[in-house]
Amino acid sequence: MKNKVYQSLTGVIMLMALFTAVGCKKYTEVEPVSQYSIPQAFSDLSNATTALVGVYDELQGDNGYGIRISMYYPYDSDEGIVSGNIDNGRRGVGRYQLLLTNSEIANPFRQLYRGVEKANLCIEQIPLMPQYTSGSATDQAALKRLHGEALTLRAQYLFQLMLNWGDVPAPMVPAYKQTALFIPKSNRDSVYDLLIADLAVAADLLPWRTEAGPRNERITKAVAKALRAKMALHRGGFSLRSNGQMERRSDYLNYYNIAKTECEELMARRDQHTLNPNYEDVWRKVTSFTYDPQGEIIFEVGAGGGNSNSDSRMGNYDGPNLNNASRYGAGGGGIQMLPNYFYAFDSVDTRRDVTMTHYQVTNSTNIKSQRRLGELNTGKYRRDWRVPLLPGTVLNVGYNWAMIRFSDVLLMYAEAVNELNNGPTAAAIAAYEEVRKRAFRGNTGLIGVTPTDKAGFFNAIVDERYLEFGHEGIRKYDLIRWNLLTAKLAETRTKIQQIRDRVAPYNNVPQYIYYKNVGEEIVYYTAADSSGSRRPFWRPTQVPPTGTTGTTQVPAAKWVRIDWAQHLTANVIDGRPLWQGLAYYFVPGKSELFPFDVATIASYQGQLQQNPGY
Repeated sequence: MKNKVYQSLTGVIMLMALFTAVGCKKYTEVEPVSQYSIPQAFSDLSNATTALVGVYDELQGDNGYGIRISMYYPYDSDEGIVSGNIDNGRRGVGRYQLLLTNSEIANPFRQLYRGVEKANLCIEQIPLMPQYTSGSATDQAALKRLHGEALTLRAQYLFQLMLNWGDVPAPMVPAYKQTALFIPKSNRDSVYDLLIADLAVAADLLPWRTEAGPRNERITKAVAKALRAKMALHRGGFSLRSNGQMERRSDYLNYYNIAKTECEELMARRDQHTLNPNYEDVWRKVTSFTYDPQGEIIFEVGAGGGNSNSDSRMGNYDGPNLNNASRYGAGGGGIQMLPNYFYAFDSVDTRRDVTMTHYQVTNSTNIKSQRRLGELNTGKYRRDWRVPLLPGTVLNVGYNWAMIRFSDVLLMYAEAVNELNNGPTAAAIAAYEEVRKRAFRGNTGLIGVTPTDKAGFFNAIVDERYLEFGHEGIRKYDLIRWNLLTAKLAETRTKIQQIRDRVAPYNNVPQYIYYKNVGEEIVYYTAADSSGSRRPFWRPTQVPPTGTTGTTQVPAAKWVRIDWAQHLTANVIDGRPLWQGLAYYFVPGKSELFPFDVATIASYQGQLQQNPGY
C-alpha cells in the first residue's frame, strides 16, 4: 500500500500542457489533466517530485500491474491458467487466443506508453533544473534521485513492452521533441543495450535502501541493479524474431556477465537486502502492510486509493475462493494453479502451501472446505490474510505487487555463473542452495544433491525458479528466454494426464482424500506409514476406519470424501479436458509475442509491421 507521502501526491498527477500541445491522442490515449506548463512543472523540487509520482502512477491500476499485466499476461504457463472459459478477453489472453480487437491487449499497451512518455519528460527536464547542479546539497541529491528513478521506470515500461510485443517503437525523447509521433519499431537488442546503459547511470544516481527510508515502493540503487541483471539475462536469452524463429544472439555471454556482476554487488550488500528466513512471512508482511527488515522484496508497485487507476486487484481477483461477508468478504479464484505444479513441490517444501491454496470459505461460519485437485488457486496475495480484514465485496484490497525479490538475485547469479563457467562454481551452488534451504526450513537435510555439471545445474535452476516464483508473473517469460515454453506446455499436458491416471511417477497420488474440520481448519485422514510420515497427498487413497481405533472413536461418517485425482476425469475448461484446454490456441513461432491491436496498427497507417503469425 502506498505510503502516506505517495498517497498524498497520487491525486496530483501530471501531465502538463504537453498533452494538449502535441495532438497525439491515438498514440498516447491520454487526456490533458493539468494546465501546468513544463517550466512550472519542473520549477522546484516539490513540483518535480509530483511529476515523478505521475511516472510511477502508470505502473498500477487495472491496466497495469494491478491486474492485467500481473495476472492475465503471464498465463497460461506450466504453473497456472486464467480460470474459466474463453471470453475473448482476459481468458483469451491466457489461452493464447490473442485477438487484435481484445481491449485487454490494447489498454495496457497504451498505459505502458504513457509511462514511457512521462518518464521521458522527467529524464529531459530534471537535469535542466538549476537546482540539479547549483542547488543545495540536499536538493541536488534529491533531484539526482528523481532522475535515477525516471531512468529506471522508463526501462521497466519498455522492458514490459518488449517482453510482450518484441520489437516496439521506443521513443527516447518527449513527444513534443519528436518530428514524427508514429515512429517505426526499434530493434529490441539496441533498445536493451540503451536501457542497460541507462540503468548503470541510474544506479549511480540512486541511494541504497537504508539511505532512502524503509519503504520499498520507491526505486533505489538495488532496484536499478536488480532490473539491470534481469534485463541482461533477457537480452542474452532467446526471443521470437520477425522471421518467426526463436533466436539468441551470438554475444549473449556478455549479458550473462553483466547479470553476474550486478548480482554479485547486490549479494555483497546484505545490509540492504537479503532473504527473509521464513518464506511465508514474506507474503504475510505484504498482506498486513508490515515493514520487512530483511528487505527481501527489493521493489514493489505501490497500490492505494481504492480505485481502478491507482490500486490493485490482488486478493480480490486471485487467491482462494472466498464468499464470507462477515469476515473475509468475497473474491478470489481468478487464477487456477495446475495439478502438476502442486506435485512439483516436495511434501516438506514450505513454499507449496504459501504459493497455492486448496481450501475455500463459502459459508457464514468461516469454516474452510477442501477444493478438488483441478480447482487449486493462488495464495501469496490471499484476501483472508489481510490485516485489517476487508469484509464485503471490495475490489481494491490495497496489496502491492512484488516486482523483484532477493531470491531472484541469488538464482540469477547462479544461472549466470553456470553459463559463463560451463558449470557451477561453489559460490553459484551456495546461492542456489540458500534459496532451497530456506524453502525446506526445518528439513534442510532433504533438499537433495545439487548437480555439479552445467546441464544438470541449469535444469535445477529452471526447476527452482518454478517453485520459488509461482504467481509472480515470471515463469512464462523465463521459459521464453530459455526457449522452453513450447516444451514445458507439452510436458504439463502429459503430467496432468499421468496424475489423472495415477501412473508413474504419480502412482501414489490418491484418487480421493478424506478431510474434516477441527474448528475452522481442515485436517486430513492419513495413517502413519512405516517411517511415521503423514503425507495425505503423496499416498494412495486411505479410507478412515469405522468404529474404534485403539481407544479413540473414529466414526467414518465424520470424514468428508472429496475427489482428488478422480476430479481430473471430469474437470474441463472450454468444454475440453484440462490438459487440452491449457494454452489451447498456443502456436510456436507466434504466441510467444502478443499482436499489436487493430487500433494501433490503423494509427500507424501501414508503418507498423504486425508480429509474425497474426
